[in-house]
Amino acid sequence: MGLAPSFPFLLAGRLVAGIGVGYSLMIAPVYVAELSPALTRGFLTSLPEVFINGGILLGYISNYALSGIPQNMNWRLMLGLAALPAIAVALGVLAMPESPRWLVMKGRLDEATQVLIRTSETKEEAELRLKEIAKAASLLHASTSSNNWHGQGVWRELLVRPTKPIRRILIAAIGVNFFMQASGNDAVVYYSPEVFREAGIHNKRHLVGVTILMGIAKTFFVLVSALFLDRYGRRPLLLLGSFGMAISLAALGFGSKFLEYSSERPEWAIALCVVAVCSAASFFSIGLGPITWVYSSEIFPIRLRAQGSSLAIGVNRLVSGLVAMTFLSISREITFGGMFFALAGVMLVGTIFFYFNLPETKGKSLEEIGALFEDERDEHQMLLS
Repeated sequence: MGLAPSFPFLLAGRLVAGIGVGYSLMIAPVYVAELSPALTRGFLTSLPEVFINGGILLGYISNYALSGIPQNMNWRLMLGLAALPAIAVALGVLAMPESPRWLVMKGRLDEATQVLIRTSETKEEAELRLKEIAKAASLLHASTSSNNWHGQGVWRELLVRPTKPIRRILIAAIGVNFFMQASGNDAVVYYSPEVFREAGIHNKRHLVGVTILMGIAKTFFVLVSALFLDRYGRRPLLLLGSFGMAISLAALGFGSKFLEYSSERPEWAIALCVVAVCSAASFFSIGLGPITWVYSSEIFPIRLRAQGSSLAIGVNRLVSGLVAMTFLSISREITFGGMFFALAGVMLVGTIFFYFNLPETKGKSLEEIGALFEDERDEHQMLLS
């Protein structure tokens, strides 16, 4: 893309990059969840979001550093430099072991054992994990009457004839991915200079500098969330993050509305908007940002995990695209203040949805998590605890 001689060539590069991003967003959380011990799965599965935010921050910093270069070159360097981490990822993948659960499903128990020994604290822990995986795989083979299963009937079980537990799992996974993007976080990231410009910051360098500040806040808090996910659990951080986003977006809506009707543009209102944007981004990084990937990858049973996660993340990307494409158009019609008040309402609804539909999965093996969705009475008692 950095060397693109024409606009169609640039679009083709974006298409190929989009395929790569789509693969990684679906595969990375599932792969890490299947590789991780139960006690550290939350931290390890949230690392993709940590590095996504780190990449966004590097993008902001590189934009700031390249802003002084002539415009016919700065965007080429911005896109071309991204090839370096892409090459590093490609080389890193070559050294990655295969998922032990996939190996067990294929009957390659010796290879699965070696991977589990490498990713467990003790050999005894590895053997216990292998027994749990093998039990789940034996149930899978028994239900499919085949040791050479390749996902036949999965889509029918997910979408056409789901059992009540599978329906609850699907609603939880799709719901958390929907609200992750319906929160408007990606749109604010994409159009943050436009948001800050509307707030009264017009200097180009100041705009990029404030955007970098938002990126630092996002990266810091997603790392904090990752470190505490396995201590405090998914639900507390998710509810804190989503409710905090609702309050922050409402404050941003208030500040934007005040500036809209004020000719003097007081500094306190501008500061409120900047703080509210950074606060909303920080609460997103505490809750929805990392926990969406963790939850999507760990709640599906082994036979449905790949397809179920891909369906949920497909909804994630679809909503992300719709919000990103309509954010500015809708904001022009109802103003930025109105848009942020609407997003605050979305996050309030999201908080209620999470409270009633997402049980706690902290410390449980992937094979145990399915039981959380089995009985409504147990689930209700667990949600209240």
